[in-house]
Amino acid sequence: MELLGKGSPAAASQVLQRAVMAEPTSRSVREALARAQFDTGRYAEAADNFRVIVEASPSDDYAHFGLGLALARKGEHAAAAEYLALAAAMRPDRKPYTDALRQVRATLEARRTKPGAE
Repeated sequence: MELLGKGSPAAASQVLQRAVMAEPTSRSVREALARAQFDTGRYAEAADNFRVIVEASPSDDYAHFGLGLALARKGEHAAAAEYLALAAAMRPDRKPYTDALRQVRATLEARRTKPGAE
């Protein structure tokens, strides 16, 4: 956690990966690993770890938020919108949640209205 806090997500990721292997059910360690992976641009791995947390604890708003952000970075905006909407519904007072949801929905809308978009 100290490495992550000091802005060394790559180093933190290495340490946290070993910690997750030793304690696979620890939500806090897995969340820290997912954050480190996200910060190093490893969005697929971050999404996988956030998804494990969401599946184990469906009421964890931060895990939904993290999963939504990671999916958005992977280009999976429709799936991202679902998780971000859940996070925002659970914690409507969290501006980062609502801002991220608004941005993903705007991206989806722009792609729908743009000729030749997916």
